[in-house]
Amino acid sequence: MHVGKSVFFQNPDEDRSDSALYKHEIALAEQAEPLGFESFWIAEHHFGGYDVSPNTLQLLTYLAAKTKHVRLGSSVVVLPWHDPLRVAEELSVLDHLSNGRLLFGIGRGLGRHEFEGFRLNMGESRQLFQEYAKGIINAFDTGIIESDGELWKQPPVQLRPQPLAPLRNRTYASSVSPESMDIVADLGAGIMVIAQKPWDVTVADVKKYNERFVELNGYEPPKPLLMSFVIVHESSAAAQELHEQYHYRYAKSTFDWYEFSNAGLAKVPGYEYYGKFAANIEKHGADNFVKFLAELQVYGTPDEVVEQLTDHVRRIDGVGMTAVLSFAGMSPEIATANQKLFAEKVLPRLKSIDPERAFPPVAVPAHA
Repeated sequence: MHVGKSVFFQNPDEDRSDSALYKHEIALAEQAEPLGFESFWIAEHHFGGYDVSPNTLQLLTYLAAKTKHVRLGSSVVVLPWHDPLRVAEELSVLDHLSNGRLLFGIGRGLGRHEFEGFRLNMGESRQLFQEYAKGIINAFDTGIIESDGELWKQPPVQLRPQPLAPLRNRTYASSVSPESMDIVADLGAGIMVIAQKPWDVTVADVKKYNERFVELNGYEPPKPLLMSFVIVHESSAAAQELHEQYHYRYAKSTFDWYEFSNAGLAKVPGYEYYGKFAANIEKHGADNFVKFLAELQVYGTPDEVVEQLTDHVRRIDGVGMTAVLSFAGMSPEIATANQKLFAEKVLPRLKSIDPERAFPPVAVPAHA
């Protein structure tokens, strides 16, 4: 299976400078290709320490220059926050500079205060996402970007540099709500699974998406990609201790950042689904929900981590996984040790399991 590394610039306690945070996370990223990781994935967030990563494609372009073979994925570009024409241009530049190593992850965003910071109407995000994604993906087929959508009007213009190759077989959307299923399937996208639901629900959602994708397109979708926050240690007891500190801190930061207990989200057009989160939290309590999120992540000895990740990927019939190995304010020493042990005793074994599970090959130019 494919094994990637997610680069996460998280500083939830604001206990280090952004300069120190960037030096640490970039140093870990620059070690990843020699260690055997096959892809990088970088998320997009703004205005806080949850993830200090406001320009995903800029960071991936930097890493493209530092690497030769590793694939370069966004996890995700939040399309409603951008001018889609500029996104398309930046994607094309990155694809050329990296010789076709681009993997395009897309999403529509959930952070209320991020939409407010950009002076955007969160209730328009689904429509913006649909129009922007369709225009960008079509532009990589035709070389022309245009739109006559309800919210986005774009006169036809050439995309330059000319697209290296289509995006359709290398585009992934973050976990899809039932209301967005047809939109994402129509784009030909695979699913990026981020553990936030019980596994039986996640498996059922993926199965439903796959069936709907085939109905709409007549062929099988790209296999899903799992993103997991991973802690590995030679000692099971030490792994448990690190899990209780860092997975719980990550889960609490996610709970707070996305305001999962905010019942008002259900009243925002396009976010009705998240009212279920608020209802469950009100019923079971915030602490129990945070614990639930933390326990969905992966931790243990190398043997235990290999077993868990293999099980998770197979349950969703995935292409592989990408590991977040530095998060929740881990010290450089702890994060470096976590990545090193994962690379030495987990990564090679995962790559040897189900070797037929692989991303499409690096893009080949449509025209010489």
